[in-house]
Amino acid sequence: MKTVLKNEILQLTVDTHGAEMQSLTKDGVEYLWSGDPKFWGRRAPVLFPIVGALQGGQYTFGGKTYHMGQHGFARDMEFELTEQTDTSLTYRLTENEKTLSMYPFRFLLEVGYELRENEVTVSWKVENPAESDLYFSIGGHPAFMCPPGGGEAFRGCGILLRKNGRNLESLSTSPIDVAAGGLIIEDAPKRYALLGGVLTPSDELFADDALVVEGSQADEVSLTGPDGRAYLTVSGDTPLFGLWSPAGKSAPFVCIEPWYGRADGVSFHGTLEEKKYERKLGKGESFCGGYTIRL
Repeated sequence: MKTVLKNEILQLTVDTHGAEMQSLTKDGVEYLWSGDPKFWGRRAPVLFPIVGALQGGQYTFGGKTYHMGQHGFARDMEFELTEQTDTSLTYRLTENEKTLSMYPFRFLLEVGYELRENEVTVSWKVENPAESDLYFSIGGHPAFMCPPGGGEAFRGCGILLRKNGRNLESLSTSPIDVAAGGLIIEDAPKRYALLGGVLTPSDELFADDALVVEGSQADEVSLTGPDGRAYLTVSGDTPLFGLWSPAGKSAPFVCIEPWYGRADGVSFHGTLEEKKYERKLGKGESFCGGYTIRL
């Protein structure tokens, strides 16, 4: 079921399936990717309870092995719309027989959207209702038109990266090993020099899959137009984010992905508790996170 929020500036459409944004427009111009399967059939999936790929598509917890696909299961599940106002929506997902077969935890996940003038605030809340500890990671995967409204892929666009109000001079990324199923090549960073904080999107830039940015290097990532001005900005305090567009497809969008977690390293063979960036909640504890989109 799709629900539309409007204010004087923005219109946002969200679906209960995956609690996923379907459209984001300003002045009649579309800024969110359409989900055309020719390039990529999703728009802005919520990644939970893992971000990225697992070593061998599986993990170990409590002496047992569980199997789970890339980015977890939340993006493919039906959420319940639990709260709605003129400017906000709240969706909820809890464990069920299907989730427990691949993720042996009780949980409550809430995904919220709120319009405030020219901004969309995306919020995530994870609660642990069980007696035992809960382990998880979570992230976003929104895809934004580049250029806005459509057209030739990346035409005149740039990716502007900022930290504490200042343009970055360089960027360090952790490469992805596509042949290993999307795992991270650790301790072999790739570095980019940035002119005015800008990275230029291209098929070459995304030839080896996503750029995984660790270490809280930026707190704002913007897409800029031919005039060099930002037309869309994603901001937040996540420790990681990804930049992605499908390799070799000249797709007219760029994903700016705020993450609390990432794929396993190529050499990682530990348990779920030992995963890098893994978050732990004790009985009754909760986690809150998210990001903001500004047009």
